[in-house]
Formats: sequence, C-alpha cells, structure tokens
Amino acid sequence: MSVWLLLKIRIDRVVKNISAYIMLGITLDGQKEIIGIWIGENETSKYWLTLLNELKNRGVEDVLIFAIDGLNGFNQAIQAVYPKAEIQRCIVHQIRSSLRYVSWKDRKAVAKDLKTIYTAATEEDGQLALTEFNDVWGKKYPHITLSWQSHWNELSTFFKYPEAIKKLIYTTNPIESLNSNIKRKTKSKGSFPTVDSAFKLLYLATQEVQEKWKSAKIRNWSEIYPQLSIFFSEIMEKYTK
Repeated sequence: MSVWLLLKIRIDRVVKNISAYIMLGITLDGQKEIIGIWIGENETSKYWLTLLNELKNRGVEDVLIFAIDGLNGFNQAIQAVYPKAEIQRCIVHQIRSSLRYVSWKDRKAVAKDLKTIYTAATEEDGQLALTEFNDVWGKKYPHITLSWQSHWNELSTFFKYPEAIKKLIYTTNPIESLNSNIKRKTKSKGSFPTVDSAFKLLYLATQEVQEKWKSAKIRNWSEIYPQLSIFFSEIMEKYTK
C-alpha cells in the first residue's frame, strides 16, 4: 500500500510543495511494515520504475496485491517490475475524486448511488450499478462515469475476494493512521529547511508507529492467509515449502 502527502520544503531558497511517498507492506506473518520512504519531484513512470526496482534489489521479490491511490504512472511501473501482482485502486480516493466537482446539493445523493457500485456482491452487479448510476447522473456529471469506466480494471479487483481480503485492499486505510500521525507532526513545522530534515521527521514518525504495530497482526489474518495461498498458489508455494 502506498500513500502520498505534500510537504513544504525550502529548495534553492524557495519554499516548494514537495511530494513524499510512504509504502507499507504486509508480511506473510500478517505484520504491517514500512518498506520505503521517498521524497521527490516530477514523478513519472520512470521514477516509479526506479523506486520499485530498488525494492526488488533490497529483497522484496514478490508482491501479491498493490493497493494504490492513483499516482500517475505507478500502475505501469508495477506491471513492469511485478507482472504477477494485482492492482487495487483505492475506492475511498476514487469517491473523493468523483465528488470533487459535484454541487453540495447533489453530494449526498451522488455518494449514495456510488455506494451501490462498490458494495455490489459481484463485479457484474457492480458494472450494472455503474450503468444505472450513469442513467441518473451521466448527463450532469459525465466525468464521474468516465473515470470509473477508465479505471474499472483496477477498481474492481477486490470483487473476486472474500470479505476479509476486500476490507484489507479496497482502501489504503491501513496506512491512513500513519498518514494522520505524520500530518500532526508536520502541521506545526511550517516548512522544512532541507529535504534531509523532512526525511528525518518522516522516518521518526514511521518508527514510532511501527512500534505500536509489533503487538498485533492484521485482523482476520488466519482467514486471509489461506485464501491468498490459493489465489496466488504459484507465488506462495515458494514460501510454503
């Protein structure tokens, strides 16, 4: 799972909004673990490719599912470095994006109708709900249907899985608590004098949260692990022999 946030950092005597990225992994033991922190500008597919190759060189040989929040070019880089991995685009981020240009008087109704899409029992039911959503809102907000349709392959990945896995991957919420903790710490900083000072704060914040994670596994891991072992049997057999 990945998350990004904006930090104000002084570069060449000018304060700029610079993106910071944190990646969280879940181990075969069901433990959450921060596997990378990056601060950078002008992120492209090439940038993400370099980042993922770095992970692979560090020993992250296989990834089963990436839960991502729609970073430009990230999905193409994933397919190049981890071609057997599946990608689930964060539903919560998709909803926020969909509602961004919806008038306040329509927001509640649009959000309610969007819910019928991602809470559908099957992918086919989800596609039907999207068609029905378009029948109601397509003329007024055509960009919403277009966005869901163009990203459907990555938005619909979770439909094939049981509820326990769905809850784990359809949103990047498992990392949002970390994101909130970091935002509390950066809020009072104003801006950082250097990239290194920003990185140091991010590192310390992640270490603080990881200490809390040591005492507990992902909820329902005993149910999730056997399912993943079947869905990804070709990969998992390397680790279960």
